Amino acid sequence: MPELGTPGVPLGAADFRPPWLLASPHLQSVLASSGLRRWLSARRLREIERDATEQVIDCGNGARLQGFHTAQRALATPRGLVVLLHGWEGSTRSAYVVNTGARLLREGFDVFRLNFRDHGDTHHLNRDLFHSCRIDEVVGAVRAVQRQFARGPLAIAGFSLGGNFALRVALRAPDAGIELTYALAVCPVISPAAGLFGLEAGPWFYQRYFLHKWRSSLRRKQALFPDVDWFTPAELAGNLRELTRALVLRHTDFGSLENYLDGYSIAGSRLRGLRMPATILTAADDPVIPVADFLALELPPQVELDIAAHGGHCGFVQDLALRSFTENYIAERMCWHLATDTEAVEPASAEALA
Repeated sequence: MPELGTPGVPLGAADFRPPWLLASPHLQSVLASSGLRRWLSARRLREIERDATEQVIDCGNGARLQGFHTAQRALATPRGLVVLLHGWEGSTRSAYVVNTGARLLREGFDVFRLNFRDHGDTHHLNRDLFHSCRIDEVVGAVRAVQRQFARGPLAIAGFSLGGNFALRVALRAPDAGIELTYALAVCPVISPAAGLFGLEAGPWFYQRYFLHKWRSSLRRKQALFPDVDWFTPAELAGNLRELTRALVLRHTDFGSLENYLDGYSIAGSRLRGLRMPATILTAADDPVIPVADFLALELPPQVELDIAAHGGHCGFVQDLALRSFTENYIAERMCWHLATDTEAVEPASAEALA
């Protein structure tokens, strides 16, 4: 691989050292998706959406997903195309997606931000509900994006549930005709059953946050398709486990909550079949995804597991200005893995870090 300036390698998890005021994993996790972060990323949002074109993608089997393509302006030709996947109940406008996408544009990458089914303003595109085992339509979307937009190597990066999807897309890419060069996952869901338990056992505000957003999404779906018997009021009022079980039993063929959770697990040896380089970044103090899930992974040699001491769940807030270590980490690794044999990989500019 080409060198990445001084000291010759990209950022690693050990380089994330937040000030003690930000060391709490819960503070890191809450700040990651806070309104303050969204306000601070308003300039980045304008930057990435200035030239963005909306795309509604035919993913096969009648599924349609929305995404936004933005072509870079920094270089004469792009270094490649990076597909970004948000987390559960996030969207293409989530602060972590916006900030990462804007940073990649500055580094010379084209960016495609993909919305999962029923995320963002897409509830009208498909009659059936989103669930986490809908991997086929995401694979179909990435294949279509490559055919239509890729000018150079293709990579994918995702956060939390999006990280889980990114790694599953990478597993299926060779057989799906996707020429994927690299995959990166930030705090991906490994064992969904353990993740669900982590939300239940953690501080009350985690479950409340996700339930509020999910219920709002489901009510929006009900309003758009009033002829469907979606959920009873009692089911909508249930806790995270109860509402997930109602989703599985009412609207999928999995037969049980346990079968559904196992359907999108990437635990144990399930990533052993990855054929391209990949990186998994997580934090030992993640309060949602247990670090034990990561330590138990059976990974091939070209897959890097990078564990920071701190960072919470997709937090990695590096200073009191709430700047993100993750966008620097992703940008440097994309430069590292997508560089051509003759390309000199430059270290990040001061402007890109601003």
